[in-house]
Amino acid sequence: MRTILTKKIDNPEIFKNQLSYWAQQFREVVFLDSNDYHQKYSSYDCILAVDAFTSIKTDYFNAFEDLKQYQQQTKDWLFGYLSYDLKNDIEDLYSTNFDGLDFPDLFFFQPKKLFFLKGNELEMHYLYLCDDELESDFLAINTNYQLSIINYQLEIKQRISKESYIKKVNTMLEHIHRGDIYEANFCMEFYAENASVSPIEVYMKLNKISKPPFAAFLKNNDHYLLCASPERYLRKEGNKIISQPIKGTAKRFSDTVLDENSKNELEQNPKERSENIMIVDLVRNDLSHNATKGTVEVEELCKIYSFEQVHQMISTVVSNVESTTSPIEILQTTFPMGSMTGAPKISAMKIIEELEETKRALYSGAVGYFTPTNDFDFNVVIRSILYNAQNKYLSFSVGSAITSLSETELEYEECLLKAKAMFEVLQ
Repeated sequence: MRTILTKKIDNPEIFKNQLSYWAQQFREVVFLDSNDYHQKYSSYDCILAVDAFTSIKTDYFNAFEDLKQYQQQTKDWLFGYLSYDLKNDIEDLYSTNFDGLDFPDLFFFQPKKLFFLKGNELEMHYLYLCDDELESDFLAINTNYQLSIINYQLEIKQRISKESYIKKVNTMLEHIHRGDIYEANFCMEFYAENASVSPIEVYMKLNKISKPPFAAFLKNNDHYLLCASPERYLRKEGNKIISQPIKGTAKRFSDTVLDENSKNELEQNPKERSENIMIVDLVRNDLSHNATKGTVEVEELCKIYSFEQVHQMISTVVSNVESTTSPIEILQTTFPMGSMTGAPKISAMKIIEELEETKRALYSGAVGYFTPTNDFDFNVVIRSILYNAQNKYLSFSVGSAITSLSETELEYEECLLKAKAMFEVLQ
């Protein structure tokens, strides 16, 4: 079904930039970059998928069943996203908040052209109908490009004021003290109207200052995701499932002593550890729906990982599934990810919907791919800019986990810390 051509690459970092820039000519693009971040579970340094041969685009109604049929019929590589509001397909939930982005709830495509980079080796996988373009495309990709340096004049507004944020978090704390929930992820939006930006240039700047392991650039015609995510949602390798929720954030410092102190304080912080452990318990429960008996394990608990902008507390939960279990069923029983909802999950999502003022859309969703052998890998869409080029609406959201130990001022400061990189590349 695909012709495979292997090439040696002299400078992978330069080539990745050339590859992502070359991809802009296509209507459908997914570019995934690990930024050479050391991680146990990884297949490629970067992947590019372009130019849909077939695709699926739908709202949340019956979305997982439609995706299941599409994936089973195609039996090929599929790239795309699951938006947060697919929760409405899984549970008796709804969304009425404002949505300035107007993204489809679900979008996947079967690419005509695929690129996999690992070290200095590039594999090009082309469908037979376009495999005569392999050599000419490789030459075109290697053509020099010049990235423009643009200073954007955007008026970025905050959807929820600080005063309103504190009131809403206090309302959430009342729910926690009543026992309605134990934890919930509360988010707020920053946005710009009449925004004219170059999505690929904004993405490259964001990726350069963040260097996360789950970076993603996604284009679906006029809809763009510019993602610097440090978090994996879910990965399937054969019969093994891996989830790596993040809960716990601390500031980075240029001074090595201050930076190490910040890291150590995060590791020992009882509030951060408790919120991470609560989500680990939720993930264990989610994975148990499809796991073979006795295989759900916590492989790593509350380990600190350092990124360019922040230190993060990450846990790794794994399980095994039967080879007959559909990959879509595994996603459906674990989505949305616990780190972006709370516990208990359904109650938390209902309260989130009441208190937040913006529909999350692709934020808090997942971007990734399915392989022809039913494996998959998806990130969590955080630290990301969303852009609708048609209506010129630009948006990014940030949030934090609210627990009984939360202090409203500190939660607000954590949101601003997470927004720092997005502000930096846009202003």
